[in-house]
Amino acid sequence: MNTYERAVSLLHSVKHKFPYFDIPSLQIGDLTVKLPIVQGGMGVGISLSGLASAVADQGGIGTIAANGIGLLEPDYFKDGKAANIRALRTEIRKAKASSAGIIAVNIMVALQDFSQLVQTAIEERVDMIVMGAGLPVKNIPVAQMREAGIKAVPIVSSSRAAELIFKMWKRIYKDVPDAVVVEGPEAGGHLGFSEAELTDPAYSLETVVPQVVETLKPYSEEFARHIPIIAGGGIYTGEDIYRIMQLGADGVQMGTRFVATHE
Repeated sequence: MNTYERAVSLLHSVKHKFPYFDIPSLQIGDLTVKLPIVQGGMGVGISLSGLASAVADQGGIGTIAANGIGLLEPDYFKDGKAANIRALRTEIRKAKASSAGIIAVNIMVALQDFSQLVQTAIEERVDMIVMGAGLPVKNIPVAQMREAGIKAVPIVSSSRAAELIFKMWKRIYKDVPDAVVVEGPEAGGHLGFSEAELTDPAYSLETVVPQVVETLKPYSEEFARHIPIIAGGGIYTGEDIYRIMQLGADGVQMGTRFVATHE
C-alpha cells in the first residue's frame, strides 16, 4: 500500500465509523495542513525524502528524521557530523523538489550535532522543526526560525514538561512554540517511560492530552494564538484519530502506520 492508499483508507475509516464528523484541517500559525496527520520522524534512514514527500503530497506533514541520517553517506564513520549535515541537506532538497506540500525535520535534542542540524534545516527553509529526546529550551535559534518562517514544535510526554518548555521560552525568548507533539507510552520515541508506566492510565494519551490542553490555555491567551496539540503513540486507525481529537488534540502523529507503505 502506498501513502495515497493509506491516507484514503484512514479517511474512509473515520467517515464510515463517524459519518457526522468533519475531519478538520490542522492550523499551525499561518500554516494550513489539509489533513491533520503528521508523519512521525523515524530515524536511521526510515523517514527520508521519499516518505516525507509522499505524505506531504497527500495533505499531511511529511517528516525527515535527522537522527543517524548520515549513515547513508560513505564517509560516515570518518566524520559523522559532516555526513549527517550533508545527508540532511540532500534529503530536504529532494523532498522539496518532489512535493509542494509541508516538510518537517525531526531533530533529537540529545544529539551532539543538534545545533548544526537545526541550522541546516533553517538554511534549507523547511516548514517545521520538531524537537524531541530532551527539552528544547536553551540555545534555540528562535529569531532565525521566525525570520525563515519555520514553525518550532517540541515533543513532550507530560503537562509538566510542556509547562517547563513554555515557561522557559517565555522568559528567554519572549516567545512560545507554535505547536506541541504529545507522545504517550506507545510512541516509538525516546521518552524514558518505565515498564510499569507503559500500562499506567496516568501516563496514557487519554489522560495527558487534556492536561496539556489546560496547561497551554494561558499561553494561547497571552500570546493571542492557538497552540495546536498533536497526539502521537498508538494512533493507528480512523477511530483512534476521532477518539483523541475528541479529547482536545488538533491532529495526530503516526509512525507505524507508514512503515508498511511502499515509500
